[in-house]
Amino acid sequence: MIKHRGFPGRLPGTDHQFTIRRANPKGVTPLVARERYADRRPSDRAADEAFVAALWAHFGAEPFERGNLDAGRLSWLFGREVVAAEDPFDPSSYDALLRLDPKVIEISFPNALDSDAFEARR
Repeated sequence: MIKHRGFPGRLPGTDHQFTIRRANPKGVTPLVARERYADRRPSDRAADEAFVAALWAHFGAEPFERGNLDAGRLSWLFGREVVAAEDPFDPSSYDALLRLDPKVIEISFPNALDSDAFEARR
């Protein structure tokens, strides 16, 4: 499992996790597209936006390995802002390639594509 050095571990001041410390010995948690409802808590929405901003700042539009990125946080974005970058895609692999879809990000989280968006939240 690749560790993305320099990637934030969590949303500052909260328990919203962005990365994991080590591989799960029982198996990889698969990525699944989770439905985001309008009544989600503001802190959850802020965590999603900060995570997208951190992904954009770290990877841009280039494909990246899932690695130590948190499956739960990725699943809130998977299939919309974060999409598979390979075919066939294995949702249960730390080596799976993902990429960001800037057109969807611009609609869902318009401030996340700003180059300083994540730094402003620190």
